[in-house]
Amino acid sequence: MQRRTNHNKAACALANKLARICYAVLRDHAAYGNPQPRPDKKLQRTAFAIAA
Repeated sequence: MQRRTNHNKAACALANKLARICYAVLRDHAAYGNPQPRPDKKLQRTAFAIAA
């Protein structure tokens, strides 16, 4: 990627990728490379309940 674009853009893309991986590992409490199925947590969330 560094050959196609400048160094800063490549470094930012790599940092973003690593941050997303770290967040997913911490969120799911699972080892990297061992993805766990995620149930419909958004539907069960109560923080942003839709007013009826």
